[in-house]
Amino acid sequence: MLTGKNIYKRYGPLEVLRGVNLEIKKGEVVAIVGPSGCGKSTLLHILGSLDKADMGEIVINHTALSVLSGNKLASFRNKHIGFVFQFHHLLPEFTALENVCIPGWLAGRGKNEVRDRAAELLKMLGLFERNENKPNQLSGGEQQRVAVARALINNPDIVFADEPTGNLDSANAEELHQLFFDLRKQFNQTFLIVTHNEELSQLSDRVLHMKDGKIIVA
Repeated sequence: MLTGKNIYKRYGPLEVLRGVNLEIKKGEVVAIVGPSGCGKSTLLHILGSLDKADMGEIVINHTALSVLSGNKLASFRNKHIGFVFQFHHLLPEFTALENVCIPGWLAGRGKNEVRDRAAELLKMLGLFERNENKPNQLSGGEQQRVAVARALINNPDIVFADEPTGNLDSANAEELHQLFFDLRKQFNQTFLIVTHNEELSQLSDRVLHMKDGKIIVA
């Protein structure tokens, strides 16, 4: 599903990634752990095409990101990659349902088709009765579940999650952990998760340990 080879990234004098190699299989839930500043989030953003490596090759489901640029890269990211961040980044003026729909509408899919799929996802995530609520009317855990539904709306090849439980209390964090594995079971969804949460990393199929810009255990 995902291959990264010899990935390097420097910001000024600071070398953040120093030759990272990894492979993620379809249906895997893989965690990346390591101390703050070791390059975990930078790696995730580069793999998800939100940032560009100085050197290296990234292939997602047989498509090399290096051959895409501009609108083609944005379109690929929208249709094939889902994102869940520590902060949900929901648009406050839109309802939960509309927030989930936005990536589907941007992909050019039919308005009603997208709304039906969004409603189905929210129902599956226990939020059907909250469809018309705006983000400020939802709890932190509910907002993060809306963000997960948004990440899934286009049936992505892989979901990248960057500290997805970092802003949640322990009960909501545990619920979100279970949700990832339920989604893997139901849809064979692939997840790559950056986390400091030891429980989530231990539940994962594999744990990649990063230190000083490299993966030291895979």
